[in-house]
Amino acid sequence: MIQAIAFYLFAIVVVGSGAMTISSRNPVHSVMWLILAFFNAAGLMVLVGAEFIAMLLVIVYVGAVAVLFLFVVMMLDIDVAEMRAGVARYFAVGLALAVALAAEILIGIGAWEAGGVKISRRAAPIDSAVPNIQAIGDLLYTRYLFVFEGAGLVLLVAMIGAIVLTHRQRSGVRPQNISRQNARRPQDATRNVQPPVGEGVEL
Repeated sequence: MIQAIAFYLFAIVVVGSGAMTISSRNPVHSVMWLILAFFNAAGLMVLVGAEFIAMLLVIVYVGAVAVLFLFVVMMLDIDVAEMRAGVARYFAVGLALAVALAAEILIGIGAWEAGGVKISRRAAPIDSAVPNIQAIGDLLYTRYLFVFEGAGLVLLVAMIGAIVLTHRQRSGVRPQNISRQNARRPQDATRNVQPPVGEGVEL
């Protein structure tokens, strides 16, 4: 009974947060609703026993992606009227995607009602006594080690490429001299003066 109450609570909050994410007029509010949806989706993953996916939702999506979205939205000057014009322009494409996603959900429900997948038919069957995180770690660092390392190299190349593309030499900028800053003494930075009464300090 408690699990059913928790499931419906998390599910209702996820659906409501998703609706508020796409209907909020303030982009910052949309990102905050998205973070709430991620947290409740993580709760749903914990209920079904997928604690690793729940941890990824909280650490990766909430801790990195959603916060990055929030900073980008706060730093950019977003024209709300232009965004609404873009939504009206691509309404047909969005409607087609929504219909396709609804069809996929219905197909998934039908497949779930048809019966569960047998352990022998899985690509990497595991023992039910082994925790999910341990099973995923064993697969990543044994059977899929080269794929895992390849994904890491792809991310490394993407990070280096982003740094190279954004880094540029600018003229008129005074570079930082660490040795000169460390060699600076307090008497070089301050000056003791005794101005006369009623007169200011000469800079």
